[in-house]
Amino acid sequence: MFKRILVVCVGNICRSPTAEYLFRHHLSSAGASIESAGLGALVGKPMDATAMQLLSEHGVDASAHQARQLTPAMLREADLVLAMERDHVASMMRMAPEASGKVMLLDRWVRGGDVADPYRQSREAFEHVYEMIERAVSAWLPYLRSS
Repeated sequence: MFKRILVVCVGNICRSPTAEYLFRHHLSSAGASIESAGLGALVGKPMDATAMQLLSEHGVDASAHQARQLTPAMLREADLVLAMERDHVASMMRMAPEASGKVMLLDRWVRGGDVADPYRQSREAFEHVYEMIERAVSAWLPYLRSS
């Protein structure tokens, strides 16, 4: 049962909060706790303005987001941890090897690949990444709603 879902990227201001708030939007009635954190988080910073604007344009409010640093305790407490890149999975396995069975790529059910970091890139790059994250989140929903 996936009651505590954690989404991880590097800075916790673009990709992981985008996925976090999309999951929250789709699973609001499921009783799941969905959070995000970063391997090298810009702690306390709001979401990147372009990423937040894209969510807003799709009816999702992420204005309350503040970046958080990932800790081994977060990995242990989560039921499912979704990473943006294979390197992130490897970093988390070094941080908390006991969490290995619950750390997976966000894109697992789509291409099984990495979701590139749009930080400091064009709006078009953010739009491309948003679409990738949206597809990946949608692909996870059947597994999360039935759990």
